[in-house]
Amino acid sequence: MKLFLSRVAVLVSVLYTLNSCTADASAPATPTTVSQTTVPYPYTTFENETLTLINNYRLSIGLNALAKSDYISYKAEEHNNYMIANNVVNHNDFVARSEDIMKTLGAKYVTENVAYNYNTPQAVLDAWLASEGHKANLEGNYTHFGLSVRENPTTGKKYYTNIFAKI
Repeated sequence: MKLFLSRVAVLVSVLYTLNSCTADASAPATPTTVSQTTVPYPYTTFENETLTLINNYRLSIGLNALAKSDYISYKAEEHNNYMIANNVVNHNDFVARSEDIMKTLGAKYVTENVAYNYNTPQAVLDAWLASEGHKANLEGNYTHFGLSVRENPTTGKKYYTNIFAKI
């Protein structure tokens, strides 16, 4: 019942804010073995710069730096590919993504920022900081994060998915 109520609460908050997403585990998750957890994610220079800016921001306000998670970045990439294929910018299937990360990595909770059409790492960070919900995610009590930035081959527009987790 607790898990059901947690899922309903997450869905309501997603629909309410549409700015950012957060999911909490109702009980500690047990990590499982998934091949992507051991395969290195091929970060681009752009992605690494964005992750560095996020960590530098967190450190500048007295928060801990976050550890990169290749698995979380793979999940972010899957969402970017979905958004590009469907020509949308949204948090569709966030509950499934967050539950997968909780189950696979043992995360206690997960949250997500998305963005579209920013040309530099600084521009996307500035946009997230200007949004109350996204800024709260950037400043949250997390230990790990992942990021994917993908370009739509037709339009040249960049899609961003940044996922945070407390592991």
